[in-house]
Amino acid sequence: MIGTAIANAAQRLAAAGIDNPRLDARVLLAHTLAISPSHLILEIPNIPAEALAKFESAIARRTNREPLAYITGEKEFWSLPFAVGPGVLIPRPETETIIEEAQKLFPQKITPLRILDLGTGSGILLLTLLHLYPNARGTGVDASPDALHWAKKNAASLGLESRAALEQRNWDEGIEQTFDLIVSNPPYIARDAMAQLEPELSFEPRAALDGGPDGLDAYRVLAPILLRRAAPGGAILLEIGADQGASVPAILEAAGLLIGHVANDLAGHPRVVVAKKALETGR
Repeated sequence: MIGTAIANAAQRLAAAGIDNPRLDARVLLAHTLAISPSHLILEIPNIPAEALAKFESAIARRTNREPLAYITGEKEFWSLPFAVGPGVLIPRPETETIIEEAQKLFPQKITPLRILDLGTGSGILLLTLLHLYPNARGTGVDASPDALHWAKKNAASLGLESRAALEQRNWDEGIEQTFDLIVSNPPYIARDAMAQLEPELSFEPRAALDGGPDGLDAYRVLAPILLRRAAPGGAILLEIGADQGASVPAILEAAGLLIGHVANDLAGHPRVVVAKKALETGR
C-alpha cells in the first residue's frame, strides 16, 4: 500500500534528521513510479517489486543526506525543469531574485539582449533569461566540465541550444565582446562557515560555494571583469550572501561600477546587487 510505504519511509527520513520527511518520501515514491506526487492520492493497491526496490534505494540515499534533487535528477527554477546531478550546484529559489530584477531592468521582452552568465552552473540564469527574452542571445561560462555537462543538457531540453553558447573558461578568459546584461551567482560562503552548513551541501561542488576566508574572493576577481565585459550602460546582477549587502557594492564601486540598489529576496534578505557600467568613461 502506498500509504504504508510513505509512512515507513518518512519515519526513516525523520530519524536521519530530514526536515520534511513525509514530503520527501512522497516525492521519491512519485519519482520511482514516474507519476506526479499529486497522483499518489489515487491508491495503488500493489507497488511493483521493482519499483519498491528503487524506492528503497532512493530512501537510503536520502537518509545519507544526499540532496533530493540529485536523487530525482531535476530541480524546478522559475517554473522550468532543470536537470541536475553530481558536479553542479542545485538551484535555489532565492536566486530567482536575479530574474525578477532583470525583468524590471528590461521590461520589453522583445529586447535583443546580449547576456553573459559568469559561472553558469546548470545554466539556470542564462537559460531562464533566454526563455523570457526570445530575441536574446547569451554566453554561459564555467570552469567546471561537470557543470557544463548539465548546462548543455538543459539548453537542449529547453530548445535553447541555438541561442546559448556554453563554454568552459575561467571567467572571461578568451572573451572579447561586451554585453548588455551580466549575471552571476558566484561562491560567497565564508570558508569558516562551510563546516556548519547542512550535510546536503557536502554533496555539491565546493568550488561553487566556498568564497574564500571572508566570502568575498569571487567578487574581487569579478569586479574588473564586469567593468571590461559590460557594454556602456550595461546592467550587472550579482547574487550575494545575506550579510554582504554593503561589502559587495563597495568592491564593485571601487572598481568603477555604478551601484543602483541591493534587492531583497522573498525572505527579506539582501540577495542581489544591481549595478551598471557608466555610459562614458569617467562618468
